[in-house]
Amino acid sequence: MTLYGEKPPPADDRPTVQVTAVSWPGDEPGPAAPAGGSRTRRGRLLLAGGMTAVVLAAVAGAGAYAYAGDVPRGTTVLGAELGGRSRTDAARELRAALERRSAELAAPVRVTVGERTAEIKPADVGLAVDVDATVAAAAAADAHPVSRLVGSRSVDPVVTVDVDRLDAALRAVVGSQGREMTMPAIIFTGTTPKPVYPKPSLTLDPPRSAEAVKGAWLADGPATVPLVEKHPATTREEVDRLVDELAKPAVAAPVTLTTDKGSLAIPPSAIARSLRFSADEAGKLVPRVDVKRLRTALGDRLAKVEVEPRDAGLTIAAGKPKVVPGRAGQQLDTTALSRDLLAVLPKADGRTITAQLKPAEPELTETKLAELGIKERVSTFTTRFPGGLSSPRSQNIVQAAKDVDGTIVKPGETFSLNGHTGERGYDQGYQDAPTIVDGKLVPGVGGGVSQFTTTLFNATYYAGLEDVEHKPHSFYFSRYPAVIESTIYYPALDFKFRNNSPHGVLIDTSYTSSTITVSIWSTKIYDSVKTEYSPRRNITQPKTVYLEPGPDCIEAAGSEGFAQDAYRVITKDGQVIKRQKFSWTYQAEPRFICGPKPPA
Repeated sequence: MTLYGEKPPPADDRPTVQVTAVSWPGDEPGPAAPAGGSRTRRGRLLLAGGMTAVVLAAVAGAGAYAYAGDVPRGTTVLGAELGGRSRTDAARELRAALERRSAELAAPVRVTVGERTAEIKPADVGLAVDVDATVAAAAAADAHPVSRLVGSRSVDPVVTVDVDRLDAALRAVVGSQGREMTMPAIIFTGTTPKPVYPKPSLTLDPPRSAEAVKGAWLADGPATVPLVEKHPATTREEVDRLVDELAKPAVAAPVTLTTDKGSLAIPPSAIARSLRFSADEAGKLVPRVDVKRLRTALGDRLAKVEVEPRDAGLTIAAGKPKVVPGRAGQQLDTTALSRDLLAVLPKADGRTITAQLKPAEPELTETKLAELGIKERVSTFTTRFPGGLSSPRSQNIVQAAKDVDGTIVKPGETFSLNGHTGERGYDQGYQDAPTIVDGKLVPGVGGGVSQFTTTLFNATYYAGLEDVEHKPHSFYFSRYPAVIESTIYYPALDFKFRNNSPHGVLIDTSYTSSTITVSIWSTKIYDSVKTEYSPRRNITQPKTVYLEPGPDCIEAAGSEGFAQDAYRVITKDGQVIKRQKFSWTYQAEPRFICGPKPPA
């Protein structure tokens, strides 16, 4: 029936199929049924079962096809068909595809960082496709049964990169565009705290950089690497709070330190020198009391309550090392002192702490000293100094020798002459004597110490110890061996050597009215240490310079300039085991005359 307003249904253009009716047991036999109604229910079931078997067989075949292999059918990576393959075959196919694109994948990646652009070679930063991980990702791709038969999917490869190497390469591109983080701090000028406010850095974010470069590499396009700001963990407001709540109250009044052996006052100046505000890598500002600085600031005050331990040592007596026993002491418990002092510094009242004294053993005991194997003299070197023992220059040489005498350098340690003596000034016993400044001799405190430095350098050189830092003089002085000599100037120029032997080293110094000697005591390792020289070359003659007469004018006879090589030859068990080259070029020292230039 057609309703008003509705259109009749369209004609069915499907082909007509003729169906023969089938009668089942219990039904009335139809015209097409055999006589007597002999078609049974079993026959109908067999027919139905046969049809089902055909359908199931078809489905099973399709399922076997769709689920063949470890990787779902229709799955590709970088255009390579991996679907329907085992993991092993898929990996082989992917490697082949990568090999076909090897030239393309080896091409430099263009990167832009800020306003600068550069190219990075993939091999330099470890850019690569992880084949096994990529195949595993392809095998795990989500694909429902129908999609496995007729669908397709592309899986992104797993790309790896050496993040540290990439970061180093990109930092070179960043250059001056970057900005280091300004760490927060609080410093003291005298007893006045001064805040240092934090500022963010402008730098790379390595994980983000890696993702940008990995994506650009396979896409064969440029990579834009972002510069990001990184802020310190402590803010400007927190710095101000620490100044107001800790730094200022800390130096407002002394702190009284009491012990079983008496009391002493810690003045604000000592508090200011020992109260440190240190920022960690994240910029978190943490206050602490540096007890070592506190000890230095208190000086002799601590002697009232402490007994400092003394290391065991060695002295040379009758040509043999003799042990000088060490001594145990009693010192403040540094951990508790730092904690308790920090706790009272914010307070206006109650600024008293009680400290405990603990036994303090020397760092180098007699037992440890015996294990160092210092038993014989392995080298000695002597230089002569002019002017007699009473001259200021000679006194400076002797003072340096006294400062160093008896020093023990353990295996692996590096000895620094500047670090050992500190600044060589009047308070340390040094006097004014000629020293070389800007190519000429002028009066200066500590002049002459270079001669002791040269003597010490040669003693360690002939002991076979490792040269770490030394610098020969600008001019050649005949009292020193050429090339293998050293000047010194605090703090810019230093002399350092490292004890690269398995035994301890003792520095023994001695002097006469005209000589300084340094001997190295240890256990002998080498048969010999000798020096071979090349001929002098590039010889230059000195010029004559006339100077304004006066108390600061020092005349010099002048000397030739030249270049030369010295070879340290070390033998052991009858064989040369080391041959080290030392080279230097000396300038011609002018002939300095204090007076006017004569008329031509």
